[in-house]
Amino acid sequence: MTAALAHTIKTSEGACLNSAAGMNPDTNSIFQQPFWLDAVAPGAWDVVEVKAGGEVKARLPYVLSRSKLGMTILSMPRLTQTLGPWLAPAQGKYAAQLARHKELMKALFAQLPAHDLFSQNFHHSITNWLPLHWQGFAQTTRYTYIIERLDDLDKTWSGFDADARRDIRRAGQQLAVRSDPDIERFLDLSDVTFERQGKSLPYSPDLVRRLDTACAAQGLRQMFFAEDAGGRAHAAVYIVWDRDSAYYLMGAADPELRNSGATSLLLWEAIQFASKVTCKFDFEGSMIESIERFFRAFGAKQAPYFHISRMSPRMAVLRGLADTLGAAKTLIRGK
Repeated sequence: MTAALAHTIKTSEGACLNSAAGMNPDTNSIFQQPFWLDAVAPGAWDVVEVKAGGEVKARLPYVLSRSKLGMTILSMPRLTQTLGPWLAPAQGKYAAQLARHKELMKALFAQLPAHDLFSQNFHHSITNWLPLHWQGFAQTTRYTYIIERLDDLDKTWSGFDADARRDIRRAGQQLAVRSDPDIERFLDLSDVTFERQGKSLPYSPDLVRRLDTACAAQGLRQMFFAEDAGGRAHAAVYIVWDRDSAYYLMGAADPELRNSGATSLLLWEAIQFASKVTCKFDFEGSMIESIERFFRAFGAKQAPYFHISRMSPRMAVLRGLADTLGAAKTLIRGK
């Protein structure tokens, strides 16, 4: 770990405090940090804030892009799980807290630049999107899986599904785990992973390199490789973390070696490592049934989060035309 690594203190209540120099405290996660956004969306992101008494009370980063038709889009950059608003804790009775958060949300979103599409995932700690419903936004519930406490690894292990524990034990007897910070090796294995599935890499290698450099400078990333006696990599796992949680950001696995249990072994290694630097482990979720089943086997708790969106009338018209055209093409092909 580098000298920039935050000193994480676990209190008796299980909360985490992070003293990383240069980290913005007005964030829900690492994904809202300026250094992160500089890496994943260089020159394309900005932030709106609400201040009172010289203090930030609410903050909302966004990434701006334009479509080929000139539409302005505020959306999510690659490799970024959540953005959405950060809201300072409100004081007083619950009703007063809701009223205060309503005011902050309204003030934040009123400052956004004019746009044709807003599309962001909110952090799971944002549980009230009603103020945005009143402003014409739509919501879709998605899910992640989180191990909420890492201070008792024996308890964490016992919470794993029996099949997951068996796979980890078996893989541990056959494979060695290395934590070399070799981003090129990780990218090589990622290429193999997607190529053998007939797919292209969903993010550019340059993006991954920029992000790895930025996270390494903060001391907030680690990667793990599982290899056999011949030095062949079966799988790799890449995690990042902040003051509250570690996140399973990227994974790679050779499809021809997928039955070795390497990914399960690496995730257990990553969880053990995360217990030394933060408080929780977030699998980053998936709406794909087979992936959800895999994450659920680690005894993590299901946590809902919101995807919030809003479309301008002209984009809605274009979207409707595109859907109609797509349906027509399908009918023509079917004849």
